[in-house]
Parts: sequence; structure tokens; C-alpha cells
Amino acid sequence: MTSKRKAFAILAIAASVVAIAGTVAIPLTNHPDFCASCHTIRPSVENWRVSSHKDVTCVDCHVRPGLEGFWYDKVRAGIKDVAITFFGTPTEPHNLQATVDSNVCLGCHRAILRVSEVSTRDLPAPVKDVGLIMSHRKHLKAFAKRGKGEGCPTCHARVVHAKPIKGYPIVIPRGHVKLDMQPYHPEFPEGSKLWNSALADCIRCHDGKTTYEGKLLSKKCETCHIPEKISDFLF
Repeated sequence: MTSKRKAFAILAIAASVVAIAGTVAIPLTNHPDFCASCHTIRPSVENWRVSSHKDVTCVDCHVRPGLEGFWYDKVRAGIKDVAITFFGTPTEPHNLQATVDSNVCLGCHRAILRVSEVSTRDLPAPVKDVGLIMSHRKHLKAFAKRGKGEGCPTCHARVVHAKPIKGYPIVIPRGHVKLDMQPYHPEFPEGSKLWNSALADCIRCHDGKTTYEGKLLSKKCETCHIPEKISDFLF
């Protein structure tokens, strides 16, 4: 066998090994149990198991579709996380920050874009009860225009990796009605990333100071709620 043929054979064997390994390894690393093998991620996985998204895997939300998403969100990010785990200082679970692209959320929740009036059929009962009429479409447009990396997770960051609070049946963004004004102490260390995230609500932007397109964002209840419905929930 000539040297060229030997080299080709070696390359062919190597490519086959890589292909077989990839066929086995990729599905394995896609499974939430693999993610849970890291102590840093384990609390997030345990919360996911009892969440409204328990039938959606980690990669479904955290890895964008396509080759670019696979490379940047899974391969490169995964190698970095492994390196930090074994050779660096892993981030504590209560200070984890992950990025979820809004387009990934809209892949399943595009219907939410039409909830901008009294069309409440896509809303869960706690939100439907207070007559929410805020426009998700306008908020996504405003976030994109501000260019600060905001999107669906800006308001819904804890929907999968947190527990319902104060009697709510599901995890929803904190508002400012009676139920939300009751004392609430997150289970995370005070001042941590997840502690701040758990306490964040609509007032982060509708604070009487923030402007958009030259106008002060309104704090009036009827800006986002049907007046006759929200009145029963106010002080």
C-alpha cells in the first residue's frame, strides 16, 4: 500500500471514529441528566423537572437552531464550561446567568404576540384575572431598539428555573397587585443574581423615570390592565 493510500485510510478511520463518537456523544450531552451532572447546574435542572417546561429539554431553549447556534451555544460554550469546572472556579448556582434568544421562545409561543388587547385566551388564569392588555410585540420591538440584549427573558427569566410564589399556580413575572405586595424573601443569598431576578418586576422600566422614544413610560394601571378588572386587586 502506498503512503498516500495509508494516509487516506488513516484519515478515513479517524473520520469514522469521530462520526461514531459524535453520534453517541451529542445525544448524550443533549439530555438534561448530563447537564445535571454538574453541581452548578443541578439546582436549575431540579427546578426544571417540576416546571411548566418539564417536557422541553435544556438544548431546546439554550441552543439556537442551525449550525451557528450549535457551534456557539453548545460546542464552544460547553468546552468553556468544562474548562472552568475542572481548571477554574465554577460560578455558584445563585449567580448563574444564561442567555435565551427571544426567537427560540417565539418558536413555541408566537401566539403571545397577539395578546395586546382583550384577547386573553393565551394567558394563564392569574394574569387573565387582572385583565392584562399589554403588548408583547411592542415590548420586544422596544427591547430590540434599545439594543441592550433584552427580550423575553427580561421579564420571564424565572419561568422555568424558579418556584411559584404567594399562591400563584405557575411562575409568572411579579406584578404590583395585592398578592405581589406581600413580603417575599427569595430563597437565594441576598444580592445574588437570582435574588435580584426573583424580585424584579414591571417597575424596573415603568418607574416614573424611564423614557422610550422621548416619552415617559406610564405608571397608570390602565396602561396595561382593563380598569374594571384590576380594581379588585388593588389596595
